[in-house]
Amino acid sequence: MNRAALGSAMARRTSPHLLLVLRDRPGLKEAVRARLPSVPAALLSEMRPDAVGDVEAALLGSIAREGFGWEPSAYPRLRFVQRLYAGVDDVPFASIPERVEVAGNVGGYSPFVAEHAVTLALASARCVVEGNARVAAGKLRPPPPLRSLYGETAVILGYGAIGQALADRLRSFGMTTVGLNRTGRPIPGCERMYPQERLREAVGAGRFVFDARPLTTRTRLSLGRSEFEAMAPDATFVNVGRAGTVDEEALYRHLLAHPEFRAALDVWWEEDFGRGTLGHRFPFSTLPNFVGSPHLAAFSPKVEAYALEKALDNLARFFAGERPAHVVDRTEYAGLAPV
Repeated sequence: MNRAALGSAMARRTSPHLLLVLRDRPGLKEAVRARLPSVPAALLSEMRPDAVGDVEAALLGSIAREGFGWEPSAYPRLRFVQRLYAGVDDVPFASIPERVEVAGNVGGYSPFVAEHAVTLALASARCVVEGNARVAAGKLRPPPPLRSLYGETAVILGYGAIGQALADRLRSFGMTTVGLNRTGRPIPGCERMYPQERLREAVGAGRFVFDARPLTTRTRLSLGRSEFEAMAPDATFVNVGRAGTVDEEALYRHLLAHPEFRAALDVWWEEDFGRGTLGHRFPFSTLPNFVGSPHLAAFSPKVEAYALEKALDNLARFFAGERPAHVVDRTEYAGLAPV
């Protein structure tokens, strides 16, 4: 083999088959090499123009924060996109060729989001914010209007990886769990399962209602005035899924009109991660029956490595010639308008 041919063969062997549409971060390349030792990989920022023809799969972070300049159609052999994050509602499907399958990182954050959902439920039920204010004021009694999870029924909307992890934790508090998924198919450990078309009936089945659903064309604004009216008057609503599944004004008005009703949110209608700001049209934080956190359920020192491992596991299936898990139906996200 002459020198030119040898150089061409070496270039083909080392051309990336996996594109990392991510910012570089400590341990990223090492984790990719450890899990996919035979798959050449490169960051988008390091991609050579002459190597785009060999890319078969991409690991996608945030388009807004990490994917500037990425044009999926420029990669003729691209067949699979694995999301690092669980949700795919912000993935630019219109720019991704139809031949390319896309998977969310289902289960990549479930232990941490489930833990935070329990935290919010307890903070609301046990009046943690009000209790802290009373400590600051030096007041011992009377106690605030406390509630208990013990003996109650929890309704989990979205009984996927997060929902099941949440149910496991809630049962340890002595709670009964019922759920809602797409079809109503029973899942072991869940007392009763509702299909998505019986959402209004499902939300009335317990005093604690947790929303862990993705944002799709089916779930968008699916919790509105009639759904909140169908909940118990003294229910506690916890959202760790997507704010867009909820009608913001309907929730605020319901909290005002029903002081016994409580809400705890970790997700918001206007989230600008680039600037680090969140927004909402109504002053939820001024209400005594509300507690919130700034979309931090998936933050902890262990999260990033755990989520990356799950995403790489699915990429390993793809490169082994197996069917990747959690491939989404892109029709559920087509034309998904902002709330």
